[in-house]
Amino acid sequence: MYLLIGLIIVIASVAGGYTMSHGDWGVLLQPAEIIIILGSGLGAFFAGQTKYTFGLILKSLKHLFADPGSSKAKYLDTLALLYALFSKMHRDGVISIESDVEKPDSSPIFTKYPNIAKNNVVINFISDTLRVYLTTGDPADIDSLMKVDMHTIDEEGMLPAHGISHMAESLPGMGIVACVIGVVITMGKINEPPEVLGHHIAAAMVGTFLGILCCYGLFGPMGSKLENYVNEEHFYLNSIKEAVAAAIRGATPLIAVEYGRRAIPYPYRPVFAEMEEKLKSG
Repeated sequence: MYLLIGLIIVIASVAGGYTMSHGDWGVLLQPAEIIIILGSGLGAFFAGQTKYTFGLILKSLKHLFADPGSSKAKYLDTLALLYALFSKMHRDGVISIESDVEKPDSSPIFTKYPNIAKNNVVINFISDTLRVYLTTGDPADIDSLMKVDMHTIDEEGMLPAHGISHMAESLPGMGIVACVIGVVITMGKINEPPEVLGHHIAAAMVGTFLGILCCYGLFGPMGSKLENYVNEEHFYLNSIKEAVAAAIRGATPLIAVEYGRRAIPYPYRPVFAEMEEKLKSG
């Protein structure tokens, strides 16, 4: 949504300013230069990918016009889910949550929060961590394991963002290529009248204009959007990590989820009373 609004503002601002300056729209309509810039840019982008990274980019496209869905309600539901798991561990022993972490899709605790249960990354992050603790009974390396998992998730999420950003950075250069081609064509018409030469020179300069506009006004924001998407998801996983790590260290269920609450960004962080009310109501 924000990306779409931003792109509309960019296009409207450029088009409005050009119109106010009494620019000739016919000069800007250069299909050949658009083909050169976008075609060569996309070709170079594709050439730099592997099967793995290209697949990640295709999957990430759905995030361009979507939102991670961060909200106070989402964080409260997550804290309530973790509290239910920690309370069961505290009350009946760690082994009591074995069926929950082995089969989260049929666990009464996980299925009580369907919006969280449908996120496989989050469910695996929680259940795999607790499964390791169940198996080893050793809390020493659990925090480090979660950090490794988060690092891998972050790095994988950043690959599409960096790929699109690198393509954006190549577009001004491709615009110069289109401009040079236009100049070469113009030089072949050096004997033409000044008005003809002027039109061809203007058309050549459009290549540089389009390359810069596509870089900073179109594909650059797309790369930034994907990067911000990953960063926002990192905050969410970090709050879970802090809560799980505290529970495994031996903190009481309430203190454990309080660790998680303190790791929530302020715009979405519930006050303690809100969290306590949610935990009581389930």
